Amino acid sequence: MNRVYIIGIGLIGGSIALDIKSKNKQAKIFGIDTDDSHLVKALELNLIDEKASYEDLKNADLVVLAIPVDKAVIELPKVLDAISETTLVIDVGSTKNPVCKAVDNHQMRRNFLATHPIAGTEFSGPKAAVHGLFQKKTNIICEVEKTSFKLQEKALQLFSDLGMRIRYMNPEAHDKHIAYVSHLSHISSFMLGKTVIEKEKNERDIFDMAGSGFESTVRLAKSSPAMWTPIFKQNKENVIETLDEYIANLKQFKSLMESDDFDEIFNEMQSTNHIKDILNGIA
Repeated sequence: MNRVYIIGIGLIGGSIALDIKSKNKQAKIFGIDTDDSHLVKALELNLIDEKASYEDLKNADLVVLAIPVDKAVIELPKVLDAISETTLVIDVGSTKNPVCKAVDNHQMRRNFLATHPIAGTEFSGPKAAVHGLFQKKTNIICEVEKTSFKLQEKALQLFSDLGMRIRYMNPEAHDKHIAYVSHLSHISSFMLGKTVIEKEKNERDIFDMAGSGFESTVRLAKSSPAMWTPIFKQNKENVIETLDEYIANLKQFKSLMESDDFDEIFNEMQSTNHIKDILNGIA
């Protein structure tokens, strides 16, 4: 796959471009973005070789759709309208059910593979792109059976070259599970940041006391609202369910504090320490 078109030159799209260029010296990377400043910066950083448009997609071996999820459901059908019979199209969005439904009956559905690389940072834009972002990261693939086998093979080779581990899941299960392990984490981080900022209005030195624990917990609050608001909107039902459970646990913790039941607080924290074993098993 030597002619690669990336739509959305940000953290994920730019990082994919960097890794493809490092693995395949014959590859030529074309960039498409509604923000021309992103394309200019991507050219400066050597993320892409040329600017392009949808009219050029007929020449593509691979198209990577790396734009906010609300835009992806609109743009993916247009992309499939523009490609050739041999082009592979992948998206990298954090919600999968809406985008899969958007092209379920498209005549070029077999050319599309729905994916979600579980990789990223709190930064955005072309400058956020980094080499090796996907090494040993899980890539969720949905509805693989709807993609032509020949294009599946090409996609799996690409993911292997980028160092990803593959997991197959249906779109509904993906969106439900990702609400717990990703979307809730971002909400927690944003709301912790909000709570501290509001307190800081009256206590100016609060950030002087913030240690590494606060910094790591609030890191995700630096993430782009333009990216995350559509994700929460698309996955609203699952996110609300996770919030209900999270809020119930917070209320339970508060209740234990109010009743001076620190033995039970200890027990709950000790029980939750098991998460170390789970995460160590994943690493």
